[in-house]
Amino acid sequence: MNAKTVLPAVAMTAVSMVLTLAVVVMWLGTAVPWMVALVVGLGIDGGWLATLAYERRLAAQGDHSTPVTVVGWAFGAVATGVLVAHALTNSSSAAWLAVSWLPLAAKALWLVHGLWERTALTPRALESIRGIQQEARDDAAVARARLRADAATEETRLTAVTGAGARVARVQAATAVTLSKAWSTLETARAGEETGKALTSVTTPVTPGVTPRWELPVWGPSEPVRVPALEAVATDSDDALDVLVEEIRTSRTPPLSYREMSARFRAAGHSASEVRLRAAWKRVAA
Repeated sequence: MNAKTVLPAVAMTAVSMVLTLAVVVMWLGTAVPWMVALVVGLGIDGGWLATLAYERRLAAQGDHSTPVTVVGWAFGAVATGVLVAHALTNSSSAAWLAVSWLPLAAKALWLVHGLWERTALTPRALESIRGIQQEARDDAAVARARLRADAATEETRLTAVTGAGARVARVQAATAVTLSKAWSTLETARAGEETGKALTSVTTPVTPGVTPRWELPVWGPSEPVRVPALEAVATDSDDALDVLVEEIRTSRTPPLSYREMSARFRAAGHSASEVRLRAAWKRVAA
């Protein structure tokens, strides 16, 4: 990279020095002896070359001198001025003006080379920078891959949860339909004419004079009802059972139904067979 900036500057400097020397000798050779013109041309080129060498020495030491830089640009301006003056006094002024910028161009190239030297990095530093950049690119690629994988995993999880929820909903719907059909069957059986006959044939030998009634079970969650005011009493006799059933039935207004009374009866800790309890209910309700 050093050669890419220094070689154009060296070539431009050599061309501009030769051109300056030739112009001075041709232009002043007609007015003064050519030896004098040669000395003048060499003086301009020598001063320019000397200041350039000193600038390069300071740059190699990491230093800079503003006066030396000003003197170097002054020599470049003088050389350019000589070329412009010669072009204006020559019949082919356009051609000479086209090359009169070469001294300043050479100084500009040396300026560019100096800027590059002040910002140049060693191969080791450049290798470290490339390694850091590559590591950053690798980390970014890994992060993107991780995000894509997480997104795919989340999508799969959501799909599975949605599918499971749909299956649960279908099972619940099918269960509700089954329960509904079963409940309808129970209700049909309870309301049927043959149900009473069947119950009568079974319960009549046990409880004469009691007409059985089949109540449907409670479908769904139910909370046990506590009756703190009622203490557990002996229900061995029918009279005691009748008194207890009457107290529970009339504990609320309007009186409780058989199902509610039975639930409170058993929640209070009393015990009696369903046949005796229903018979007591019939007696007190009558």
